[in-house]
Amino acid sequence: MEGSASTEPVQNEPTTLLEAIRYYSDLDIATKAFSELRWPDGVTCPYCESEENYYAPSRRIWKCKACRKQFSPKVGTVCEDSPIGFDKWLTAMWMIANDKNGISSWELHRGLGVTQKTAWFMLQRIRLAMQTGTFEKVTGQVEVDETYIGGKARNMHKHVRERKITGTGGKDKTAVVGILERPGKVRTKIVSGTKRKVLQDIVRQHVEPGAEVFTDALKSYEGLNPDYLHQVVDHAVEYVKGHVHTNGVENFWSLLKRTLKGTYVSVEPFHLFRYLDEQSFRYNERKDEHGDGGRFRSVVRGCADKRLTYKEVTGKANHAA
Repeated sequence: MEGSASTEPVQNEPTTLLEAIRYYSDLDIATKAFSELRWPDGVTCPYCESEENYYAPSRRIWKCKACRKQFSPKVGTVCEDSPIGFDKWLTAMWMIANDKNGISSWELHRGLGVTQKTAWFMLQRIRLAMQTGTFEKVTGQVEVDETYIGGKARNMHKHVRERKITGTGGKDKTAVVGILERPGKVRTKIVSGTKRKVLQDIVRQHVEPGAEVFTDALKSYEGLNPDYLHQVVDHAVEYVKGHVHTNGVENFWSLLKRTLKGTYVSVEPFHLFRYLDEQSFRYNERKDEHGDGGRFRSVVRGCADKRLTYKEVTGKANHAA
């Protein structure tokens, strides 16, 4: 694939899950597809960035003519050091990018024929590829809302409830802030609480001054008016007041919680940000003009220059340090 990076699908590329499974079952085709999406302007050595190299088809690797090092398309990506072939990696990426309610590690383990532990690690690495952090501030009409994520006390066993629930409300849950730029791009942030300083610092960090900011009647949002056109909808009275509402971001919360409770059942706070990245990606790319294939290609392109080891994903790397 020559030229600049393109979102256009290549002829004969799959457009449905069934087509994807059949198409990428050929390991040579899967390796070639990943390589072309990673290096749209031609294969580049990940060690010295030289474009002078040759391909060894029997081993599915390249050798750099400049630094003489061998490399595969996995080097420098979330797939690095994985013995799993691209036939399984690309199928997993297609599924998590396009299954609206997500896919559990147990389902992936059964579908791909890998262990559940391997499937879980694959999903965590793919979620890193779906991370689309940006330093650009949102502007225009912006909805801001907060929510708490955690298990419900009534669904817990008595002994688990006694250990995890130590107060009322959101005391033992994780607070998350959602910022939605209309017509529909969302970003999320785990926060330490919903006090005024915390929430307003997040708004000022992510929203351009002068934007219209819509929130509910939580007292913590009071004081935004000097920098923003802040308008409030009091949910005790109404949910929509003209164009003032937070229905867009609340719709995102509904989708997120349906995924967490219905598919993943239980998510540790330590890993929650990865699941937020996953759901934010699917929500933001839901109207991709190329459909499932477009979302899939976005995930594959996001694999480069990211690395996640098992020690990091389990927190063991921090303990060792």
